[in-house]
Amino acid sequence: MFVRNSLLSLSIFAGVGLVSAHEEAGADTTSAQENFSTSRPDGHAPIGVMGDHTHKAGEWMLSYRFMYMDMKGMRDGTNSLSTQEVFDEGYMMSPTEMSMEMHMLGVMYAPTDWVTVMAMLPFSHKTMDVQTRAGLSFTTESTGINDVVLSGLFTLKQWERQRLQLNAGFSVPTGSIDERDDTPMGSDQLLPYPMQMGSGTVDFLTSMTYAGESDSWSWGGQLGGVFRMGRNDEGYSLGNRGNATGWIARKWADWISSSFRIDGSIWGNIDGRNDQLNPAMIPTADPDNQGGRRIDLALGINLLKPSGTLEGNRLAIEVGAPIYQDLDGPQMELDWTLTAGWQYAW
Repeated sequence: MFVRNSLLSLSIFAGVGLVSAHEEAGADTTSAQENFSTSRPDGHAPIGVMGDHTHKAGEWMLSYRFMYMDMKGMRDGTNSLSTQEVFDEGYMMSPTEMSMEMHMLGVMYAPTDWVTVMAMLPFSHKTMDVQTRAGLSFTTESTGINDVVLSGLFTLKQWERQRLQLNAGFSVPTGSIDERDDTPMGSDQLLPYPMQMGSGTVDFLTSMTYAGESDSWSWGGQLGGVFRMGRNDEGYSLGNRGNATGWIARKWADWISSSFRIDGSIWGNIDGRNDQLNPAMIPTADPDNQGGRRIDLALGINLLKPSGTLEGNRLAIEVGAPIYQDLDGPQMELDWTLTAGWQYAW
């Protein structure tokens, strides 16, 4: 509830400021952009931060991101659980490991200096290793397009090598919520919630991003959330999500910078349920075992080609791991993440 109220208040504040921001950006855009430079390796946030920057009028950017997430073991609250402890809670099966590989294509275009529009197409592959109470182990897989994201990025204020922007958009339910695979229970079985490709609902996405820089350092923060708009065709909606992150980066040369980031997230349990899933069979099919809170730390490197044949090309990588997890469980706990990407603007 705290996250929902804070983010809605933030969106209201940002909306009130859009008109004055437009006037200010139009009156002093040139000098503001000269003050804050994106033409340096740390001019963009670490690659794990989405929608962190806008572009000049008429500018395009293409991007590709690869994201990998590895989850091992189960957790209830802040305590890790053994497989046997999961069985002792009455479940017939327990996940032991899950991985996700996501490929995301993005395009950005700025019709004006104060508005940038963005579209993202994600595609992912998920695997989950499961053990049964009888000692049998098996693996399920799912692959497909995830929910497409369409959003607008609005410059609210730029001053003294600092900037503030609002992101607002929505995701389209293009990802499947009917992924199936063969299991010991039978062929073509419906997979549990974490193995699905999408939410099945139109979701509202919003965030506020601040960034600043000095000659050798840059820093920033982002507060955002995802709000589910009703239930999907299977009778449920995923929990709302809130996220707050902050980073600091050091520019070592015109072509390289490094970063440190802390990221906190909170997400709710599923509202409703898919009647085809038995919540007593496995924790990942239980709608009450999906919420939680987590704090991650991440280290990153940004590379930029400032001139020459490949001018404007960026490469970046960021590796993260949790330092705190409090999960409504039993639920799979995160082990580590990797994000790598390429960006090109012209």
